[in-house]
Amino acid sequence: MPILAMVDHGENQECLVIVIMDVELEQATLVTTLDMMPAKKKELMSHAMKRTSEWIFSQEISSDVTIHVQGVSFSLHKFPLVSKCGYIRKLILNSKEGDHAVKINDVPGGPEGFELAAKFCYGINFELTIENIAMARCVAEFLEMTEEYSVGNLVSRTEAYINEVGLNSFAGAVSILQSSERYLPVSENVKLVTRCVDTIALIVTKESQFCLSASAECSSDGLDSSSSSLFHLKEVVDWWAEDLVVLSIHTFQRALLAMISRGFNKYALVPILMLYARKCLQDLQEISGKGKNKGDPNQENEKRVVLETIVSLLPREKNAISTSFLSMLLRSAIYLETTVACRVDLEKRMGLQLGQAVLDDILIPSFRFDGDTLFDIDTVQRILMNFGELDGPCDDMAKVGKLMESYLAEIASDSNLSLLKFMNLVEHTPNQRVTDDGLYKAIDIYLKAHPALGDTERKKLCSLLNCQKLTSEACAHAAQNERLSAGTVVQVLYYEQQRLRDAIDDGSRSNPLPDDVSSLQKENKDLKLELLKAKMKLKDIEKEKSHSDKSPSRTRSLISTVSKKFLKFTPFLWFDHGVSNSITRIKDKASKVRRHSIS
Repeated sequence: MPILAMVDHGENQECLVIVIMDVELEQATLVTTLDMMPAKKKELMSHAMKRTSEWIFSQEISSDVTIHVQGVSFSLHKFPLVSKCGYIRKLILNSKEGDHAVKINDVPGGPEGFELAAKFCYGINFELTIENIAMARCVAEFLEMTEEYSVGNLVSRTEAYINEVGLNSFAGAVSILQSSERYLPVSENVKLVTRCVDTIALIVTKESQFCLSASAECSSDGLDSSSSSLFHLKEVVDWWAEDLVVLSIHTFQRALLAMISRGFNKYALVPILMLYARKCLQDLQEISGKGKNKGDPNQENEKRVVLETIVSLLPREKNAISTSFLSMLLRSAIYLETTVACRVDLEKRMGLQLGQAVLDDILIPSFRFDGDTLFDIDTVQRILMNFGELDGPCDDMAKVGKLMESYLAEIASDSNLSLLKFMNLVEHTPNQRVTDDGLYKAIDIYLKAHPALGDTERKKLCSLLNCQKLTSEACAHAAQNERLSAGTVVQVLYYEQQRLRDAIDDGSRSNPLPDDVSSLQKENKDLKLELLKAKMKLKDIEKEKSHSDKSPSRTRSLISTVSKKFLKFTPFLWFDHGVSNSITRIKDKASKVRRHSIS
């Protein structure tokens, strides 16, 4: 009694479109004889077998073999399978007599892929599409459905579709390439991945060359060639970038390397690399320190591979990549604990273009749990040292100096920041600065946040400050700053007096002083005497080692006294935590000059 073929999906039973045919050992022998026939006779026999299959299909002959594929059972017939599948033919011929069950593992596409091959064996029509062509080609290769066993077999049919339809467009090649990733290593063995990658690289490169030639024509017509070129390159990237980021990182890397080998402009790859990084590392862009959550190890490992691959593809030239993007990659590399080589590479890149960085780019959070600083000071110091090894222009040196002053002021309030780390940063900061006001501000914040520092430590820290580079407003504030070392305050007073004297001398040459200058000279001498006494007392204090615990208070009272007397001769105003923005100038009138003159 004829029965309808069934597919066993575990507990559920459902009818399959394929109807199974019976085949005996004689039929298998007939198929074996087919291999030894000439091509024309083989084709005739193939048609005859097809007609036989159609006849048996119409008679609903019961099945004689069960194929198990990843937990799904297919009740089929030997004859149509062995007539087109060399792999199944070998399994059946090598099986024991009376064994009607065959187990096939690792079929590309699993049960779905095998069902598609079975339909082809029974002559059931199905449509080849961009979505299923990779699976059909790989399952045909796995089951050995070649011309050796049947004319017009599934391998040749799928190859014809790939060459004539699939690889004729960029979207088709990308779609097939994405599908091929699920059927590795079979898709690699049939060179499906390689052909798709080559097609993508060829299409993109040709399109980019066309756009660049168009931009060259525009420039010959009087348009700006550089802006036109960049505009067209952006257009080239825009239309294929979104399609390409769906690929896995390894396939994505192969595609980009193939494009570069064909002459694609590597600078135009930066936008696609940024797009891919933001897609895969999206949850790492807003990471903050002191809170690294333990995620899925597999996901973190995938992200680590993505990040390291992207870094390896970045152009090495200066300013090819934005500093903010490099900063994002470096933060992610520290968070994911990538290889040391990857992090060192990013640090060098950051150092190369540190002159274009802003404060947020170097405020890298710390992800350690050992009670360390809030920000990663060591990484920034290495970046700064990399910058110091370069012979950069003076303009970059000044920018980096200003940037580091802001950075020092930002991190100075961290109570866990050691004096050694802070001083190391100050020492490596470029000194091509017009003023040291920013550095003075950072040191003052650090001293305020670390009140337990001893006199020796305060003196070491304050020695990094160049008092000659302080503005009048900063000098006025420093003269009353009890957190500074006594020697620094004396230096501030001395250089401010010298600055005033020089200014008065310049004014005297242009505007002669009246006769009452003698009174001002007497005041000047009094101030000098006070400074001399202060210096003498400081030397005495340093010698009194046995009374070192009393020295700070005596020094502060001495400096306070000198500062108050000095204020009688200075026109500057200050506040508790800052100075006024107004700059006191020497007046043109002789009376004003006499009032503040010190000679």
